[in-house]
Amino acid sequence: MGIISRIAYPVFVLVSTCILADSLQQTDAATADGKFNVLFIAVDDLRPELGCYGVTGIKSPNIDKLAREGTLFKRAYCQQAVCSPSRTSLLTGRRPDTTKIYDLSTHFRLFIPEVVTLPQYFKQHGYHSQALGKIYHGTTFDDPESWSVKSWHSPGPTYAKPETLAIYEKERERLKAAGRLRKNVITQQDSKTGAILKLKRRGTFPRGPSWEDPDVPDNKLPDGKIADQAIEVLREIKDKPFFLAVGFLKPHLPFVAPKKYFDLYPPEKFKLPDNPFPPKDVPPIALMTWGELRAYTDIPKKGPLSDEKTLELRRAYYAATTFTDTQIGRVIDELERLGLRDRTVIVLWGDHGWQLGEHGLWCKHTNFELATHSPMIFSVPNQKNKGAKTDALSEFVDIYPTLCELCNLPIPEGLEGTSLVPVMNDPGRPWKKAAFSQYPRGPHMGYSMKTDRYRYTEWAEKGKEPVGIELYDHQNDPDENVNIANRPENKELVAKLSKMLHAGWQAALPNGYK
Repeated sequence: MGIISRIAYPVFVLVSTCILADSLQQTDAATADGKFNVLFIAVDDLRPELGCYGVTGIKSPNIDKLAREGTLFKRAYCQQAVCSPSRTSLLTGRRPDTTKIYDLSTHFRLFIPEVVTLPQYFKQHGYHSQALGKIYHGTTFDDPESWSVKSWHSPGPTYAKPETLAIYEKERERLKAAGRLRKNVITQQDSKTGAILKLKRRGTFPRGPSWEDPDVPDNKLPDGKIADQAIEVLREIKDKPFFLAVGFLKPHLPFVAPKKYFDLYPPEKFKLPDNPFPPKDVPPIALMTWGELRAYTDIPKKGPLSDEKTLELRRAYYAATTFTDTQIGRVIDELERLGLRDRTVIVLWGDHGWQLGEHGLWCKHTNFELATHSPMIFSVPNQKNKGAKTDALSEFVDIYPTLCELCNLPIPEGLEGTSLVPVMNDPGRPWKKAAFSQYPRGPHMGYSMKTDRYRYTEWAEKGKEPVGIELYDHQNDPDENVNIANRPENKELVAKLSKMLHAGWQAALPNGYK
């Protein structure tokens, strides 16, 4: 594709010809027909607790290898720290205030019915587009228009031990007898595809314990089955251009992995978090009671976790992460065995971060750094700067335009992200001034902005004054232990950051983009 067509389509346009030429260098090694394949790997609830992010003690050799072959984005952020809004934002290239998806009970096509999703766009350009595992929010809010064939979801229970399955079944019967077993009531469907657009959820899903270590083969559990299916599909589609989305479930709760992965982590190696307390002077609205974890049978309904349970969960999270890392390696190994690696762009991302007892919090559902920050790695055939790690602020809405540019597709109008190809060519170049996330609390929305040095957050009802403000200085307080927003000496800084937050994402774009 020439420069003229590149200027005609992107929502963000480089005005410097020399920068445009630089951004094109990345795609010179495209296949004979001009198309790279795409292997699109999603990992549920994965925080950057990986060797390639400088974390010692965790075993993530396959993701680490991918990082050595590509570009690792050290500061990548989701747009909302919960599954459906984050995935919707990434796959549509739009932010939550555009998609209107802030919860787990609504499909984006209720509000933006004609939007063309990332996989749908590749399908429109001649790709075979297919999904395995969790890409959208499970089976409930899948998007039939995105795929060439029906999505495949892993069968079978999450647990594997007979005694755990018995606990799960007992809990199911208890909820059923009490009339509290979860029922999804469909209130709206798409007239064309039959996709569910809106649900009312009643009751509670049955849960078992928060973790389990069954002595079973990998493919006895869902993520092992997903890897098996991905290998089979790769063999079937190897001779056509493809966009293959593979969504792994772990380390999402419950933290279940075969025993051999737990055996890699002696319990005595784990420590309690250094900051098991809320940030000093934090507004209460910034916190939450981690109800997702409390639904499990071994977790107290109120109050903090015991030190013993905290250590158990931290170890189980590591085991589940290594289990999924192994499955990712299996899929990439098959890609290489089939001779497809040098014709395939790989992008790996976690849909948001996760809190493991820091600040006394668990799960996601906040605007803190640990909830909004997640891994993102691109690996492109024959790319220069292999193994680069960039501090450039990046966002999950950037994935859509980046894949388009890497695969020589015109970047469609209406996207709310920026192609990261210039950063991949020059990892140290100046880039975005901020990354933006948000999280709702009842009628209030918390808008959060990560700059090079600070995280600044305002909680407010639309059109009203904030009920809570947070400011964390990551230079002096990287763990966000002290909210300094209300200190008199920071009045001017707060005013400056507030103005920047309200100016929005477009004002934070790199110089030369509009």
